[in-house]
Amino acid sequence: MTPAPATLNIGILAHIDAGKTSLTERLLFDTGAIDRLGSVDAGDTRTDSGEIERERGITVRSAVTAFRVGERQINLIDTPGHSDFIAEVERVLGVLDAAVLMISAVEGVQAQTRVLMRTLTRLRLPTVLFANKTDRTGARDTALLAEIRRKLTPHVLAVNEVRATGTRGAHCLPRPPASPEHLAETAEVLADHDDGLLADLVDGRVPPPAVVRAALAAQTARGLTHPLVFGSALTGQGVDTLIDTLAGLLPVPEAPRDEVVRGRVFAVERGPAGERIALLRLRSGSLRRGQRLTFHRLSPLGATTRSARVGALEVVAPEPGTLRAPAAGDIVRLWGLTGVRVGDHTGPVGPGDADAHFPPPSLESVAVPRRPEQAPRLHAALTVLADRDPLIGARTVPGRGTAVLLYGEVQKEVIAETLRREFGVEADFEPTRVRYLERPVGRGEAAEVLDRHRRPDFWATVGLRVEPGGSGTGVVFRRETELGALPAAFDRAVVDSVHGTLRQGLHGWPVTDVVVTLTHSGFVGPISTAADFRGLTPLVLMRALAEAGTRGYEPCHAFEAEVPHDCLGPALTRLAALGADVTAATPLSGRWQVTGTLPARQVHVFQGELPTLTGGEGLWWSRPSGDRPVTGAYPYAERTDGNPLDRKEYLGHLARTGGARV
Repeated sequence: MTPAPATLNIGILAHIDAGKTSLTERLLFDTGAIDRLGSVDAGDTRTDSGEIERERGITVRSAVTAFRVGERQINLIDTPGHSDFIAEVERVLGVLDAAVLMISAVEGVQAQTRVLMRTLTRLRLPTVLFANKTDRTGARDTALLAEIRRKLTPHVLAVNEVRATGTRGAHCLPRPPASPEHLAETAEVLADHDDGLLADLVDGRVPPPAVVRAALAAQTARGLTHPLVFGSALTGQGVDTLIDTLAGLLPVPEAPRDEVVRGRVFAVERGPAGERIALLRLRSGSLRRGQRLTFHRLSPLGATTRSARVGALEVVAPEPGTLRAPAAGDIVRLWGLTGVRVGDHTGPVGPGDADAHFPPPSLESVAVPRRPEQAPRLHAALTVLADRDPLIGARTVPGRGTAVLLYGEVQKEVIAETLRREFGVEADFEPTRVRYLERPVGRGEAAEVLDRHRRPDFWATVGLRVEPGGSGTGVVFRRETELGALPAAFDRAVVDSVHGTLRQGLHGWPVTDVVVTLTHSGFVGPISTAADFRGLTPLVLMRALAEAGTRGYEPCHAFEAEVPHDCLGPALTRLAALGADVTAATPLSGRWQVTGTLPARQVHVFQGELPTLTGGEGLWWSRPSGDRPVTGAYPYAERTDGNPLDRKEYLGHLARTGGARV
């Protein structure tokens, strides 16, 4: 078998239409991984392989390709650029060793670029900047470098330069690494994080080239300084310098010494026959066909585990059909992992395996099949899509369709197209609405004790107490009863029913930051069944929740807006009218930067009005970020659980759906 090479996993990130996919093709072509360049316009690129991606010219899901530079293998992960798919980007960051952040030399630093850079900086992920489109009319070099230092980071260093910028003849030349001018400039950028270089500069000494090079490599590896490469993915200019920078300045992470299998599933593909293929970043240990793995999943509803056996596997490599055992650092395609979803991890969680940093979607829409007989097929298809992107969820809304969670309208359009093309289901989506939350405001208890002298609705005893939990704790389940007092199946039925019931609170919205305690339990063997506990628990829990009471919270977005100086007043007035909480207004060069929070339901309103308010000069960025209490009344969500707040209605629902005691 082929020995495992040193492997580096790099993500390509940028705002929409910056040229990520074109750069991926150029890197593969220039390193010999492919023998011809694919084209976004022609729809024959390696990464945007879906019809929707080719037609829209945007990347929707992450894709993985690989190339070699000497003895090193570099896995490239092409990620979405549209803000509606930012969760996909954040999910991928957890499996990367480094990143290439692209910037258009024409459009410059965009709001989305700043979002990505802020995240990369927070994670201290080594990042190389690539200024694309230097051959396009309007491209800038010196002015762009100044803009990057002003808007992204002051710790950036150009490693090449452009001649004839903004023309078809634009070409890039490496900067002479040993020239006094280059050494002095490099040392000045690095001196902020290197006292030795700072001392040299203060004393008027030019540091030796080897010292400067070592400092640049060390600071790049720590995510403190960012090399900037000018170039063009279309013509290939500057790409050789980018390849040299990736191979020369980014270190391959050292694999853990232990042999414990540890990794995370960051994407799920669909094979030619419709089979599910999990993409896993392996951080330690090795894998083999037939191996049984235990996967862990963390969610607001608690932690779960499941086991699955590897049916087949394939290491991502430049050469198709490469036969070798997976090793730490590899990205592996795995077949046969039934039930495993994006975000699941195997083995102990390590520093590189942090869970997604992105909050769940705050919007919801119901998909309705155009042909009623396709309702089951629609729900099954959306469940498959939820495997690829667990954050969208999928729940049945009786009599209407299947609800999914969203970040924006483009995401909804892409889901609709995917349903039609991949699953043959045409669906219409109802208008998008905001998804509220509920939190308990007090303490409530309820119990239903089994009376053997009369025929009960359920052969079970359940008592529950509800009280507020800590911020961000989700749903916490505790027991005051002795562990083992209930058979395992009955106990699991109670726990699962508690989590399921709290997806719809007193107003029909999910309940979070709540502690539920089992205070009473009982059964009659062999009459009692798990179904009795599944049926009774929602009735008792909702009585306790009603006694505790809940308060509604609406999701908010953290925002950052840039407006011209003379537009600050109108922008602030409109933000205030929409319920924004402005935390700062900072003067920049010719602009004001306004930051704060805004209710999610108002984000698209302000986005639509910003061009008019600023004469087309305003910039906007926002992302889900917490929530705030609702003032006044807020809407009820339709119930899909039979309404355990009303016993008669609930029992009728169970009878109709086969959940009643016979």
